[in-house]
Amino acid sequence: MDSAFHKELTCVICLNYFIDPVTIDCGHSFCRPCLCLSWEECKTPASCPMCRETSAQTEFKSNIVLKKLVALARQASLSQCLNSEEQMCVAHKETKTIFCEETKTLLCLLCSDSQEHEAHSHCSIGCAVEEYREKLTKQRKSLWENIQENERNLNEEGRVISQWMDYIYLQRKMIRDEYQKIHPVLQKEENQHLRGLKIESKNILQQLKKSKATMVQKRKHLIEMHEELLDMCHKPDVELLQNLGDILTRSESMLLYMPQPVKPALSARPITGLIDRFSQFQVGITLNYEISSYDIMLFDDVRSLKCRHDPEDVPFPSGRSSYFAACGSQAFSSGKLYWEIDVDSSWDWAVGVCKDTWIRKNSPVIKSRDIFLLLCVKEGNHYNILTTSPMLSHYIERPLERVGVYVDFDSGSVSFSNVAKSSLIWRYPSCSFNYPLRPFFCIGHTGSWGSQENGTSISEGSFLN
Repeated sequence: MDSAFHKELTCVICLNYFIDPVTIDCGHSFCRPCLCLSWEECKTPASCPMCRETSAQTEFKSNIVLKKLVALARQASLSQCLNSEEQMCVAHKETKTIFCEETKTLLCLLCSDSQEHEAHSHCSIGCAVEEYREKLTKQRKSLWENIQENERNLNEEGRVISQWMDYIYLQRKMIRDEYQKIHPVLQKEENQHLRGLKIESKNILQQLKKSKATMVQKRKHLIEMHEELLDMCHKPDVELLQNLGDILTRSESMLLYMPQPVKPALSARPITGLIDRFSQFQVGITLNYEISSYDIMLFDDVRSLKCRHDPEDVPFPSGRSSYFAACGSQAFSSGKLYWEIDVDSSWDWAVGVCKDTWIRKNSPVIKSRDIFLLLCVKEGNHYNILTTSPMLSHYIERPLERVGVYVDFDSGSVSFSNVAKSSLIWRYPSCSFNYPLRPFFCIGHTGSWGSQENGTSISEGSFLN
């Protein structure tokens, strides 16, 4: 083959024929796995391995033309190899053109018809090479996706571990502060509460560390298997067929189990008298019709919540969004107030309070400092509990039925409670705000006003109180 033509079909990273070639922004082409590995190791912005031009491209499509040219070049090389003396059948002095699927050996036509091989499945060597190289390439892609998934899970587990003790410290401080507001006869309960928290948090931390160690070991095995598959894909055709062994079976078994992150959730421990104390300040909240589903932009994730003010009288709800949101018609600026929201068993909701200006600012929840929300977000088969201002993950049991919202303007604090368990979910530090606030509620919604879809009931005109 012409050396110039051969050069154009060779990846400059691995110096072999292209495997699943892709072309990036600058026009240069590389093996997909070679480019992915190169950019994976690169700490600076990704750039072309040849011309060093920076590339923002993250998704690649296979270069079909280049892939076909590589296939033709491989066929020419294979034909040349099979016609060499090394690949002649010793017994029959015939060129080997047949591949035996059972024994994974190269045969001449006469050998394939012999008693030893006649009952086996056969195909031409050219077809076998393309089929197995394609299988190896697909398997490598799947393995690479699993490596990326494992890396994300490993980072998530590491993040939770690094935050765990700080989160437990905040929980302990919050519990102590709450018990100080209650009669001192509950000193024994407080000690039991804190002791239970300590034991449970220690057990969960051990689970997290064990899970991380399992993921680290899985990453090692996945990378080793990926390298073996990539090396096999680059082998010359005849060598590839002769060295297949059980590599496909082993790589498939590697994909059967992927360790998943632990989803830690502390038990909801009751605090005697908590809800009774909050209920002394219970108020009725009237819904405000200014926010309708016309005005909600959620992008199917309550954490991306935005509301925009629309002075026009829009039917409520409009049905143009999968989410329903409402705020209280009255803004509160003093005293102590408490209300409850029935979220039942829904996995996608937000409750709390917000500043008037947030509704009109077009500001997303995750960036705003004018909104204090408790959010439940469904992700796959799991849920995440978060609070805003700033955005903080909470590793606690998901509240069912009612969530209590307690606002104390005297101390400038907002608290959220699990009403059914009489437990405190989160309390913002004192002096978190010093301005009027409105109640706020948002939930995944696909039905009409007053419906009970998504397991959540909302009484028309008011929040549950």
